[in-house]
Amino acid sequence: MKLGIGIGWRPEIADAVEALPGIDWVETVAENICADHLPEPLARLRERGVTVVPHGVSLGLGGAGRPGPDRLADLAARATLLGAPLVTEHIAFVRAGGPLTASPGLEAGHLLPVPRTWDALDVLCENVRIAQDSLPVPLALENIAALIAWPDEELTEGQFLAELVERTGVRLLIDVANLHTNHVNRGEDPATALDELPVEAIAYVHVAGGVEKDGVWHDTHAHPVTRPVLDVLTELRARVDPPGVLLERDDAFPPAEELAGELTVIRATLAAAAPAGTSPPAASRSARPGTRTGTQPGKQAPGTRPGARERVGVAQTALLSSLVAGTPVPEGFDHRRLAVQSRALAAKRADVVARVAPELPAILGDGYRPAYLEYARTRPLSGGYRRDALDFAEHLLIAGLPADDAARRGLTRWWRDRAAPTPPGRGARLVRAARDTRVVRAARTVLSGVRSGTRSGRGTR
Repeated sequence: MKLGIGIGWRPEIADAVEALPGIDWVETVAENICADHLPEPLARLRERGVTVVPHGVSLGLGGAGRPGPDRLADLAARATLLGAPLVTEHIAFVRAGGPLTASPGLEAGHLLPVPRTWDALDVLCENVRIAQDSLPVPLALENIAALIAWPDEELTEGQFLAELVERTGVRLLIDVANLHTNHVNRGEDPATALDELPVEAIAYVHVAGGVEKDGVWHDTHAHPVTRPVLDVLTELRARVDPPGVLLERDDAFPPAEELAGELTVIRATLAAAAPAGTSPPAASRSARPGTRTGTQPGKQAPGTRPGARERVGVAQTALLSSLVAGTPVPEGFDHRRLAVQSRALAAKRADVVARVAPELPAILGDGYRPAYLEYARTRPLSGGYRRDALDFAEHLLIAGLPADDAARRGLTRWWRDRAAPTPPGRGARLVRAARDTRVVRAARTVLSGVRSGTRSGRGTR
């Protein structure tokens, strides 16, 4: 299906998107819309015949656990509501722990990279097949940006994606900004990745902006698209005519004319990179839309080897607990990069809490962010962001903070209105301390298992 040129639909720029000329389609974050009705601006786009694609962020198909039936049902419902031709998600894990590792569940609050190992590939392929069987339309998966690299990886990104497509028939959503991010952060050549992956499987392409700080590229979606990202788009267009290209912007939204200007640059880049006299290649191998298996005729799809889920689960739990619970860094990881990733996760979490509970930064002023980041350093996200906001306020009140009497009274009133008639006292402090200790102790137990011989998602081939 030919999608054309599109833009990510966000409520903050809904009016601008409606007015932008030459928009063929939009993509919306699936979890940000209700399953039974659409926001009015999005409904108007649908009435105009604009294609809307739901883009999921919470399935965690790269995680050790199988995708949850409720999450799959929600994504399927949104695809049906939108009349979407396909749905998209990420090759990432977003949670770890739980029954597979006999440890508390941990939430990342963000997309984290999957180890490129045969074990992790087996698990991902099985999860993708489960998702495909639960969705009413074809599925496409996006390569993610990463600050960190797993030790002892066995496949390149291109090889990993090619194997995934061949085994499952899943389509690909190639984010050229993420390829650039991985070039800066992990030394991976975008051209090599494009040479290795099956470009005929591409459903569409993401283009987004970011910023480099201290030698690390941050895929912010809050900055203009840079020339190096457009250069990767040029490399991709030289190999294939993608069915769709979409501009992503998630924060620091510019005026409509700046968005229009970025779209114009994207169109010009595609036109300049198109090989003379070429047409889009026919889909080959396993990449035809709607294909349910990527195996060649007569070839048995590889199964998930015994213990693969457990091995991947232990490795991912050890990594995530280090990032969000302050446990030691697993062997083989770059300590500095993990520290950067940990701070980035906490900062993203602080931003989301500020959005769901805007009263907290209003009450705490400039003290909100440093206080929250200190709180989050050893306290993993649990129970969602609204629960996290309450837990943060409770943590401050137990500690006798903020020091300003008026601010503390305001925080007490806010907490009492939402949680309990009286502020937390010594008993709550003891319960909280015991709970936090249990989480960290369990994570340390998992980590000790990794160090005693369980490898980071590796298997034999």
